[in-house]
Amino acid sequence: MSKKMNRRTFIKTTAAAGGAAAILPQTLFSSGPKKRVKIGVIGTGLRGQWMLWLASKYPDVDISAICDIDSGMIADALKIIKDGGKPEPRIYNNGDEDFINMVNNEDLDGVYIATPWEWHHPMAVTAMKTGKHVGTEVPAALTVEDCWDLVKTSEKSGKFCMIMENVCYRRDVMAVLNMVRQNMFGELLHCQGGYQHDLRHVKFNDGLSPYGEGVEFGDKGYSEAKWRTQHSVDRNGDLYPTHGLGPVSPMLNINRGNRMVHLTSTATQSRGLHNYIIENGGNKHPNADIDFKCGDIVTTVIKCANGQSIMLSHDTNNPRPYSLNFRVQGTKGIWQKDAQSIYIEGQSKEEHRWDKEEEYLEKYDHPLWKKFEGQAAGSGHGGMDFFILRAFIESLKGADPVIDVYDAVSMSVVSPLSEKSIRLGSSAVKIPDFTRGKWKTNDPIFGLDNYM
Repeated sequence: MSKKMNRRTFIKTTAAAGGAAAILPQTLFSSGPKKRVKIGVIGTGLRGQWMLWLASKYPDVDISAICDIDSGMIADALKIIKDGGKPEPRIYNNGDEDFINMVNNEDLDGVYIATPWEWHHPMAVTAMKTGKHVGTEVPAALTVEDCWDLVKTSEKSGKFCMIMENVCYRRDVMAVLNMVRQNMFGELLHCQGGYQHDLRHVKFNDGLSPYGEGVEFGDKGYSEAKWRTQHSVDRNGDLYPTHGLGPVSPMLNINRGNRMVHLTSTATQSRGLHNYIIENGGNKHPNADIDFKCGDIVTTVIKCANGQSIMLSHDTNNPRPYSLNFRVQGTKGIWQKDAQSIYIEGQSKEEHRWDKEEEYLEKYDHPLWKKFEGQAAGSGHGGMDFFILRAFIESLKGADPVIDVYDAVSMSVVSPLSEKSIRLGSSAVKIPDFTRGKWKTNDPIFGLDNYM
């Protein structure tokens, strides 16, 4: 472990607090000031509703206001809040920009954003300018310019902008992070991650149900199909890089001793979405004539200042099992998630043969998971949602955000830069230093402090 790492101690393991009734603790385990926090939620669709359900379990969190343009989603959110024993929040649903009224009128500590991607940046900026901290779903922004705007607004306002990248807290990922910091893999050389997930049933539906049952999108679609699919029509690049990049970033100390310097992206032909429409709607369906720009498989290779490479993949338009394609490789060993295997030179049972990952992941289970596994159970996405929401709330209470605005834009900017690289014939594209040199002296923080 580096000298920088030694400046902070790892979390001491404590017994998980079980309880038949509790997903979340009755009092938060906060190292910051003990106080109530008031949050507002912009976007009460399926993702927003889930996080509202989790937030309603915190006795010291007030859900003061909610905002959405869909009255049906508002109604569903209100029921969740009522069932959680919370008072009814004030409602803002008077058009696309009523969120401006919410952040101007309400006395809030923070705002959680779960809206279509294109709204994340303007909503986050507006909230920070009115004195609210921000937790935004991924990605934080869609252009390089908007990424810089988030950074400058956060710095000027003194309000954090945290990206709610829950996969950073995946149990196996955090165990491998623990192994990395204990030098099990030696000096890191290469990491991989990606979003490999058949989303055809998400990008299309019948306008009545959120998943499958039709080939409609846009105005005729429902839930994510109303807005997400259009990005595949208009853009060719890695549309969703954060699930793969976020978890490996702390392993490589991105923005905290290391940074991403440039990237190169390439895309295959686009076939999967068109074929899905033909197979499920027929070749005479109006959507059969749409030209989808996004290549079915987009591969991005990133070069880091300290020499390492990162490979990201985006693969959402064809039949395939779910995978985030994680691989962590160093001078002493390698982890490959899809093979559920680890090899550590001098420690593996047989030379040049894989060990099953299970025994390593159990042995090096991250102290945070040991401490909070009881509360995380049942919270969504294998417990990851508990940790990311908890990190947001703890930061509202005064703790330093472990995933900050620089992390938010570093993860997000890969998307527009991958588009640029593809337009330029897979040429290398420089990645901005959003920290303006502070990455050289910033200490690692994620997964090292006793609260995050």
